[in-house]
Amino acid sequence: MLERDFSQALARLPAGASTIADFSYHIELAIERAWVMASLECHDKAIRSGHLLMALLTTMELRRALFAISSLFEKISLEHLNKEFGYIIRDSAEQSDLSGGAVVTEDAGVPGEASHALSHPQNGGGLNQYSTDLTALAREGKLDPVLGRDKEINTMVDILLRRRQNNPLLTGEAGVGKTAVVEGLALAIAAGEVPPSLQKVRLLTLDIVALSAGASMKGEFEARLKSVLEEAANAAYRAGTGDAANLMKPMLARGQLRTIGATTWSEFKRHIEKDPALTRRFQVLQVDEPSEDLATAMIRGLIPVLEKHHNVWIMDEAVMAAVRLSHRYIPARQLPDKAISLLDTACARVAVAQYAPPTELQILNFRRQSAQAELTELEKAIGFGKADNKQRGPVQDVIASHTQEAEILDRQWAKECRLVADIIETRQQLQAATREKTDTASLQNHLNELDAALSELRGEQPLVQAEVNAAVIASIVANWTGIPVGQVLKDDVSAVMELPQRLSERVIGQDYALTCLSQNIQTARAGLADPQKPHGVFMLVGPSGVGKTETALAIASQLYGGEQNLITINMSEYQEAHTVSSLKGSPPGYVGYGEGGVLTEAVRRKPYSVILLDEVEKAHPDVHELFFQVFDKGTMEDGEGRHIDFRNTIILLTSNTGSEIISMACADQETMPDEEGLLKILNPALLKVFPAAFLGRVTVIPYLPLTPSSLQYIVRVHLNRIAQRAKSNYDINLNFSDELVQHIVEQCPVAETGARMLIRFIEKNILPKLGVTVMNMAANPDEASELITLYVSLSQEKVIEISAIK
Repeated sequence: MLERDFSQALARLPAGASTIADFSYHIELAIERAWVMASLECHDKAIRSGHLLMALLTTMELRRALFAISSLFEKISLEHLNKEFGYIIRDSAEQSDLSGGAVVTEDAGVPGEASHALSHPQNGGGLNQYSTDLTALAREGKLDPVLGRDKEINTMVDILLRRRQNNPLLTGEAGVGKTAVVEGLALAIAAGEVPPSLQKVRLLTLDIVALSAGASMKGEFEARLKSVLEEAANAAYRAGTGDAANLMKPMLARGQLRTIGATTWSEFKRHIEKDPALTRRFQVLQVDEPSEDLATAMIRGLIPVLEKHHNVWIMDEAVMAAVRLSHRYIPARQLPDKAISLLDTACARVAVAQYAPPTELQILNFRRQSAQAELTELEKAIGFGKADNKQRGPVQDVIASHTQEAEILDRQWAKECRLVADIIETRQQLQAATREKTDTASLQNHLNELDAALSELRGEQPLVQAEVNAAVIASIVANWTGIPVGQVLKDDVSAVMELPQRLSERVIGQDYALTCLSQNIQTARAGLADPQKPHGVFMLVGPSGVGKTETALAIASQLYGGEQNLITINMSEYQEAHTVSSLKGSPPGYVGYGEGGVLTEAVRRKPYSVILLDEVEKAHPDVHELFFQVFDKGTMEDGEGRHIDFRNTIILLTSNTGSEIISMACADQETMPDEEGLLKILNPALLKVFPAAFLGRVTVIPYLPLTPSSLQYIVRVHLNRIAQRAKSNYDINLNFSDELVQHIVEQCPVAETGARMLIRFIEKNILPKLGVTVMNMAANPDEASELITLYVSLSQEKVIEISAIK
């Protein structure tokens, strides 16, 4: 009843305020009278709720306000309350709090500080309120198994057993498993796999968010942390109102409080390393990202937990694909976290697909509904005389087509769901029979029949998966990154073996260069080259427009999942010595520190990529020296001290140095030297620009001037691309005469610009005329309805003509 009256009274109060509210005079008066009553009459050191109630009842002005809230207060006898006050509060929660849980000290009433009544918990102490007991969770089986971190756990045990400075600090990038290492220690403690001095230890995780939640008053957060530390260390240490680090330093120094910290390397350098007194109280333990093999072993330990949670079967190929694909295509996160997230998402998708309609069916239903809405609006327009009745037919045909396709797909999805349910049930029966060591032959045969029926039903486009396999993992990676599924699933071995052929399809007339590149890359991918170096460091030297940049694009597309994994650095922007910092990041104390470098950040986000250093001869010599460590050891230290891994990259440097020498040497096909002879001729010119130490770390590959036949082939390639766009966008066939191709090559001097002049000629002289023709056709669709082909040729007067063939 009293609670109802209070709720109704609060509901009657006005909501919102147009001005800043202040404490009511009644509140100040009630607290003042309650304080007088508690200190003078009852000789207490704290104001209790009973004191506040007595103050409200004894003050006439406050008494009327209290009676207005609820008439129940009128039944309270003030004389009886005052006489029996000690007896009434004897067993209250406030009495137990004041007597045991939170000791009120003499300085509790210092103005501006938070009271202990707000800071201390009412039940169970600060540790129970603001922390979680990991050892208790481990004994209850609520922690996931931790594999592959025995080295870190053993090192942490060694640190914890010290007499002083027994505080390990785990540092590592987010997602490498710092929390898992701590949970692994909790599991070891619960299993008794630690020294006797640690077997009865409780491992508690402090919830900083809960500790700071609601701590708006000055000193409240410090008071809460102080209570937790005092309870954990069982010490009488009194802290001031400093920050958390200063509160912890004395206990950490004396070894009273064994603390395990976890932070990222950047946060450690920003907040902890700057405080030497705090740093020396911790022993830093670096937690590195595991290798692919180790991450795979870690995740295999989680398979039973994931299978039980999602009620699916996870194939081992899915685990390996999750690690491999996440490591390559999700570089912004770390193993094993990103692989676990990927596998968990795949399990959820497989489980949901057994009950929710597939994406293909949802798309068909959406298109059908969209067409139905279009038909509804068209019916209105026809009724108002604003549309022709003939327009109704095509829309109705679209609706009928989508409806028929959706019905077929829905029936197939239902059949697959039934088969998948039978497969899952049979697998469970087979597992039970295996555990009970009974005959499993009949169940295995039945399972094989169900698998065969499912494969026959769904073909190559399954709507429901009976298990989590590599194809499901690849589809999720494709959704997350935008890379096509086929590119994600491409076999590395076949991609490397097909590299010479794929490169020659895109780069014309550079057989020696492409062969040399392919052989070196194949050697590195076979694991025979130095694993501490990049997969290749090549300097492509030759005239402009002969295919050096196109080579980089082709390699990125063939080996690294697409041209989006090409990192291009224009070295002409680094002609000054101080620009080195923009590549690797500014050092501490300089402008831009913490923002990362252009090159290091790009490689950190995409460790599997092709790096193109364009026009490298224009960079300052100090910039050249920056790459010595990268070429030799496959690593670079950025401005923040992080080691950036270049070992999974291919580095291509392009230069026009010696272009004149190459052009003169190749002017006569009969006297042109071979590639080895050409490199000897080039070497003096290269040494004038690059130091010998730089050239000794790269593989120089000359690119030759393009021959007339190569130029004609390049023109044909670009004209075919235009024809494909015309066919795709307008359903128009484009044919180009051989005379036109020959004319384009003759009109373009390629000595200085290479094939780029050919492309500019096409864009300037052919595309505008084609554009006008196509736009005229689009404006008059009835006249162009019978058009089949546009023929682009050269007249006798050497004028480009476009004729239509119907």
